[in-house]
Amino acid sequence: MFPLFETIRIVDGEVLHLDYHHNRMNRSRRLLFGRTDPLDLRGMIQPPAAKGTFRCRVIYGADITAIECTPYQKRPVRSLALVTANDIDYSHKYLDRSSLDALRRGIAADDVLIVRENRITDTSFANIVFTDGHRLVTPVVPLLAGTARARLLAEGVLAEQEITVNDLRRYSGAAIINAMVDLDLTFPIPISSIT
Repeated sequence: MFPLFETIRIVDGEVLHLDYHHNRMNRSRRLLFGRTDPLDLRGMIQPPAAKGTFRCRVIYGADITAIECTPYQKRPVRSLALVTANDIDYSHKYLDRSSLDALRRGIAADDVLIVRENRITDTSFANIVFTDGHRLVTPVVPLLAGTARARLLAEGVLAEQEITVNDLRRYSGAAIINAMVDLDLTFPIPISSIT
């Protein structure tokens, strides 16, 4: 069984949204390792003393094996290439991302937008959000149930919707979200940049 990891954002020494990470970690540990004793990262993560945004990576299986924090540099995404991968499974945040990385090889876009059975799912490293100018929607079946996605759904900011490749023309723009990337309401990915 491959190890898993969580990516947690730290801003100016504050560890953000831990409850959502705890929920996902403990669900994965229960389903994959049969562990019902909950992990709690409070007190385990030592935020860097420096100001700024840091990426904290927690590697775990049945138990935590490593915690590392590094400065974060945002990777801009302004274009996506549709890639069909009907058999891909990333329902848990596995440390081995080779199947996702393979989808990105040779593309002429900033990242891929993964399609399974003609349904839009996620990019290779983030959940996707679409707007039609009025509503914000995210695919009902993502590759990975991201923590930022879960939080924005719980807050009522996003709605889930089945989105097929043909449905893309209904939207004016897209944005990516994950633990490190907040929802950018300028929607920096025009639908015309999804090829």
